[in-house]
Formats: sequence, structure tokens, C-alpha cells
Amino acid sequence: MNIHRIKYKDIEQTPKLKVKKNFKQQFQGSAPAPFIGRFGYPHVNIGFLSPQFSGDTSYYDSPKLWSSGNFKMNQIANMRYGLVNSRQKWKVKDLHSGGNMLNIIQEVGMAKRPAELDVTLKKAPSLNLKGESEVTPWGPASGVQRARITSNTKVDHKVEKVVFDTDLKAAGGMLKLYKKGFEEGVLSKLISVGNLGIKKNRKLVPTRWSITAADSTICKQLTKEVKDYPVGDFQLHFGGNWGNYYLLLYYPEVWGYELFETYLKNPVNPWSKQGYAYSTDHESYGGRKTYPEETAGGYFAAQLPVLEKMKKDKRQYRCIALRFITDEYKVPLGVWVCRESARKSANTKPLRFASEKLMLDYAKEFVKNKFGFNLNVLLDESKLLKENKTQLKLTNF
Repeated sequence: MNIHRIKYKDIEQTPKLKVKKNFKQQFQGSAPAPFIGRFGYPHVNIGFLSPQFSGDTSYYDSPKLWSSGNFKMNQIANMRYGLVNSRQKWKVKDLHSGGNMLNIIQEVGMAKRPAELDVTLKKAPSLNLKGESEVTPWGPASGVQRARITSNTKVDHKVEKVVFDTDLKAAGGMLKLYKKGFEEGVLSKLISVGNLGIKKNRKLVPTRWSITAADSTICKQLTKEVKDYPVGDFQLHFGGNWGNYYLLLYYPEVWGYELFETYLKNPVNPWSKQGYAYSTDHESYGGRKTYPEETAGGYFAAQLPVLEKMKKDKRQYRCIALRFITDEYKVPLGVWVCRESARKSANTKPLRFASEKLMLDYAKEFVKNKFGFNLNVLLDESKLLKENKTQLKLTNF
């Protein structure tokens, strides 16, 4: 079996689907999300995403809704590529001079419901289908000539309290809202438009970075909490959606996490017409000191449901997470797919085993039957499995 180790960014991300191509220069729309670009940082494009019609468009920007409602991939893609990115250049630290565009994106970023807008663009936008691996896609973009909010936006009082607390650090604000049940997308929007953090430190954060910032902040806090729990038992979970499936192997050991992402469809492998491509990153009990370069934002997105399961069980584990990306995944939908697919797996009823051998034998046979893949190829590369064999335990003394 040929298998090649690669970085997540090396995977081809150009979607193949048919979507609307005719967009207007002037329209009334309902914006469910802001968007902050990263190219040219610190002088970036800032804007709001909106279909060219008014009404409740919350479902255009809610991964948890897409997951609970079992939205199909093409449904999500067609919605997202129908969002026009009305934008303007801005300096990320320029939050104090005011400006109509800044005010609009900050309102959109903290509104409880999508903001109603009247928009005139510099030219009619045209669609260029090119997705990013981590950001939920959007449609065509065009510079803003004029824009105004046409109705009062409502802000949840819990969000308002955190936004107006300019002595509260951004991480503290995100954690407060997460504990109150706000989904990760709400947190990333708030930090993206500069609505969180100590006043002098606030700035605009590119959407791509804000998504990972929200996930990693929550993961860091949950990791601290689960380290106080007793260890669990051998457990296996499997589940997923949208062509992304997670096999989660839980070990009765102190905290550790390792992610393997395997690309099972040949065309996504840029270096070979045969075989597979995979990426991997890991952390032991002491945590990571560097960014997970190979699996990028998918590392924290999948880690979050793993930790949520541990907190729910009040047990800590060492987890090896194995992501399998099949040819069903035809359109790049963003890193939320990792988070929600891993959640579907973590929330399944676990299979419990009396020993590591029994669990791994089952996992190997399952993956062979399900995907025609030899799991030993990945397990032989596992850093955590090697640690398990050499790590001293209390029973050794």
C-alpha cells in the first residue's frame, strides 16, 4: 500500500458543483456573518456575507443546525456560494476611528439574528469557485460603494455583557459564552470583528484564524479540567458525515491526543495516482508547544468533541483519532466539518473492550471492511502508541 505524508494545505480544494452565477450590483440582503480576510495582513478586506434577499438567513451560517438537521453537502454548498462578500480594505488595528463599514461588520458579528442591509456594490460580483480548507466557503466578492443597516439589530444580553467588558481577556470572554451554550461560530465571529478582549488589545482577526482561536481556547480549558478526572476504560467510537468519518480510540491512560487524517480518494493526492495521503499531529500530557502544521485547524476542531466526551463522562483518556476522508467529500466546506463529524462519532454509543489488543484487532478489521484500508499503516506511525509501550506507570513501582 502506497501512502504519503503531507500537510493539509497541500490537498486540492477547488470544488466542482453548479451554483447561481447571476448576482446584482444593488440589493437588499440579510447578513448572517461578517468576513475578515487574511491576505495583505495587517491591511485586509473586511466585509459581511449576505444572500441577495431579506429574511431569516440564520441557517446560512450554523454548523450545529446543519449537523442536527442532517443537511446534505450540496444544500450547504449552494447556500454558502450564494452569499455575496461585500467588502472594503481596512487596517486590523483601526478600531477607534469609527467608520460605517467597521460599525456594520461589528453589528453583524454580534447580532442575535442576521442584520438587514441595503447594499450598493462598485460592480456586479461574479463567482469564482475556489474554496479554502478551513473557512466555510462563500460566494462572489465585490467592493462596497454604499451600505446601511435598515433595521434594529438585536444582541443577546449575555453577548452584550462580554462585549462591553473591556477589562475581560478575549479567552475569558469566549469561555464564558461557550459555557452558556453558544456555538463556536458565535465566538469566532466576536473575536474576528474585534468585539472581545481588553480594550487596548482589540483588533480585527482574519476569520480563518479566529475559527482556530475559538476551538483551541476551549480545548485548552477543557484539557485542564479533564486532567483532574480518573482514567476511563478502552472504548471505540465511530461516526461522521459529509464524507468525513472518525474512528476514536480511547485508552485508559492520562491525557494525550493524536490525530491522523487519511485521504482515501486518489484525486486529492497531488503526488501520486495510486495510494493514499495522510497528515498527523499529536500531543502528550504536557500539551503542544507549536502549531499543528500538518493537520492545521482540523486538529483542534476534532479535539474539541473528544474533550467534551471526556468532560461528560468525568474520565480522562489518551485518544487516537483517525479521520477518513472519502470520495463523498466533493466540496470543501471548512473546518466545521471536522468538528461536527467528530462530534457525531464521539456521541455514538461506545464499544468497550477488556484490552488494547481486542480493541485494535476490532478496529483493524472494521477499517479494512469499511474502507479497504490497512490500519497498521497508521498505527505503526503512532507516537502515542510508542509512548504507551515505554511510559512508566504507577503499577511499575
